[in-house]
Amino acid sequence: MRTGLRSATALRISLAGALVAGLLAVTGATAAAPSTAFVAQGSARQVYATGVAAGAKVALVDSSGRQVASKSASSLGGVLFRDVTPAAGYRVRVLPGGPLSAPVTVHSEDPAQWNPEIYKQEIPANGYGYLTTRDGTKLAYKVWPPNSPAGQGLPEFNLPSGLPKYAPPYPTLIEYSGYGYANPDGPTSGIAVLANLMGYAVVDVSMRGTGCSSGAFDFFEPLQSLDGYDVVETIARQPWVKNNKVGMMGISYGGISQLFTAQTHPPSLAAISPLSVIDATATTLYPGGIRNDGFAVAWAKERQAEAQPAGQGKKGTQAYAEQQIKDGDQTCKDNQVLHPEAANLLTKIAENEHYRPAVADPLDPITFVNKINVPTFMACQFQDEQTGGHCPMLAQHFTGTKKKWFTFTNGVHVDSLDPETYNRWFDFLSLYVARQAPAENIAVTRAAAPVIFQGAMGLPQDEVITLPIDPIQAMPTYDMALAAFEALPAVRVLFDNGAGRSPTGQSTPGNPYPGFEQSFSALPVPGTVARQWYLAPKGVLADKAGASGADAYTHNAKALPAHDFGSNTGGGGLWGNASQWSWDWKQYPAGTAVSYLTEPLAASTTVVGAGAVHLWVRSSTPDVDLMATVSEVTADGHETFVQNGWLRASERKLATGSDNIFKQKSTLLEPVLSMLAADAQPMPSNAFVPVVIPLYYQGHAYRAGTKIRVTIAAPNGTQPIWSFDGTRPNGPGTVSIAFSPKMPSSLVLPVVPGVTVSTGQPACPSLRNEPCRPYVALANRAGTQGVSSQPAAAPPAAAPGSLPTTGGGSRSAWAGLLAMLLAAVVAARHRWLARVSL
Repeated sequence: MRTGLRSATALRISLAGALVAGLLAVTGATAAAPSTAFVAQGSARQVYATGVAAGAKVALVDSSGRQVASKSASSLGGVLFRDVTPAAGYRVRVLPGGPLSAPVTVHSEDPAQWNPEIYKQEIPANGYGYLTTRDGTKLAYKVWPPNSPAGQGLPEFNLPSGLPKYAPPYPTLIEYSGYGYANPDGPTSGIAVLANLMGYAVVDVSMRGTGCSSGAFDFFEPLQSLDGYDVVETIARQPWVKNNKVGMMGISYGGISQLFTAQTHPPSLAAISPLSVIDATATTLYPGGIRNDGFAVAWAKERQAEAQPAGQGKKGTQAYAEQQIKDGDQTCKDNQVLHPEAANLLTKIAENEHYRPAVADPLDPITFVNKINVPTFMACQFQDEQTGGHCPMLAQHFTGTKKKWFTFTNGVHVDSLDPETYNRWFDFLSLYVARQAPAENIAVTRAAAPVIFQGAMGLPQDEVITLPIDPIQAMPTYDMALAAFEALPAVRVLFDNGAGRSPTGQSTPGNPYPGFEQSFSALPVPGTVARQWYLAPKGVLADKAGASGADAYTHNAKALPAHDFGSNTGGGGLWGNASQWSWDWKQYPAGTAVSYLTEPLAASTTVVGAGAVHLWVRSSTPDVDLMATVSEVTADGHETFVQNGWLRASERKLATGSDNIFKQKSTLLEPVLSMLAADAQPMPSNAFVPVVIPLYYQGHAYRAGTKIRVTIAAPNGTQPIWSFDGTRPNGPGTVSIAFSPKMPSSLVLPVVPGVTVSTGQPACPSLRNEPCRPYVALANRAGTQGVSSQPAAAPPAAAPGSLPTTGGGSRSAWAGLLAMLLAAVVAARHRWLARVSL
């Protein structure tokens, strides 16, 4: 994968996670099968067997002896049958007349525990080991107590004088992912050290089929959620766990896994705190129906490689597992037997170009977050370069708990750990997991903050990033702090991240401080107005629909480079500040795009939400991929990127009702594409048809005097990592866009009235993951409305629930700790928070 996805000097927090429609293929190992005894085991809709001769034909038979499935064992002697109907009495037979296993029971995927004896396991308060789940799968784990920050190699006697001497029982957090979390030397990907500094024990757990864990990998299959349930219940019963309740934390992949686990309602789960997550696999994998090769497919290929059996010399496996086997870890070696049975991710991607509810819904958090009933703190970024900016849609679906708080901001994948968000995350964990006043442990975290942010974001060593003052952290009692926290509105938006001032009043472009913030009771924000601007001649976005005309451009997905940023899309590059950025956001060559611009805004206009571009389009080819780019043009001649939206024109049909990918009705501001294969239809060659390009979310304050621009072109060239290799058409094509009273093409944005924009126009560049460049006008190429100006179909009416449309313009006792942490980062940077990724 690109170096931007594997920054060795930064916290790599990458999803994508999310993403993918169902995942993981693995090639068979070449070593001989182990000499273990032949044994079968029932699971949730699965049966697996080990100890089979390599390559032997194996059958699954039911209680009546009828063969229900057959396949060949891998070269490691393992075999796995999926999608087995729950029942008792299944057996595995080696063909043609080989041994027959003892009978096994196949269970449903209901989280109700069928093997409660596993909760009697003893897990030590420090160290590496294996935790057994209900179906016998052994998951690798590493427990990091708070007195030894994860992966730092800092024994207690080396900790500076004054550091609290944490003693069990500890407040405890679980971090659960498909990366090498259980690495005894420090998590390959994770944020455990941050929680250790807050005073928490952290249990890092690697998912089944990854690293040294046994089983076979399949992206967020129900068994992974059941494993999460078992991990929570096993860890919570340990005597060193405070309150016998645990919380979950994690970013990207480790964030998404919390949503899947929490929906199963493990009784001992206190709270979750998912950061930088997805709402649905398609919004990262197939935005607007177009396959995301730049991140999503690349991420899937990496997961596929890492799920291969370690110890066989295969390229791309998890390095820590290879080392464990090399060092004589027999359990890790034995646990590789079922790894070749990993599901074929790339095949699933290819098979799920369209929305298939039976496949997609179980993988899409938006379909089940309503089941989550524990306190939740979630943070996402509108321009997240990996997972994408669609996560905010989850907020309105979190209906199962009243204790929920969301923070959204512009920025990169790691900005769910920016100082303002970090403060609130710390408060949340203190109140709902540790059940103590945040004031009790905040001093250590405050002292460590500069090193935390330099390590996580790769910021210059002379940039001292500190935590802002937080009134809740000054409250002396738990009850006072809890009451103040629970009085906070559910939704917090940090505007102009990168353009704000530090707590000491310094302002460095790109440092992770917001310019201002605003909180709301919900998202969509109550009172939001759907503000429309209409395409008009000469590249104008007008207040009213009226003038008729058409513009055209030549589809060319290679008109711009695939990406708009240099090679380092991790720490010290994209995640750093403006002095470290290498943006290359290029202008479109003449004739390869059309662009429209409003008049200067009469008043500052704050946009929070999604929005869309409604167009009347004619294409010279049966299908065409469209990308909309919304930007802000300032009075001094700069243009700042705000957001994108994508659409494959053949997927233009909007969903009817709420039985769709997002489980909500399509509206003017939140249009929902059907994405059903049966609804796909080619573009007519001789008529204009209405299409809607759904925009991803934004939280942006357009200042008075600036202009809003929308540009329509082929995909590519406006994202640091996302790119699209299989765009349609493969070659050139002509795209015409019409506008008239009968064909009112428009940009519609969710404007929130009453927001006071208290700061001036951000410097160029300064906004995190919102590149800025000199504005260059684009002269649209004239098109024709054709023989008839009549549209091919009546324009779509505003869907039920649409919002109204309007016109108008609208430093200390902790110095030793700080020095210690700084030295640790400098000496061990390649492993200390080396990556946090989906």
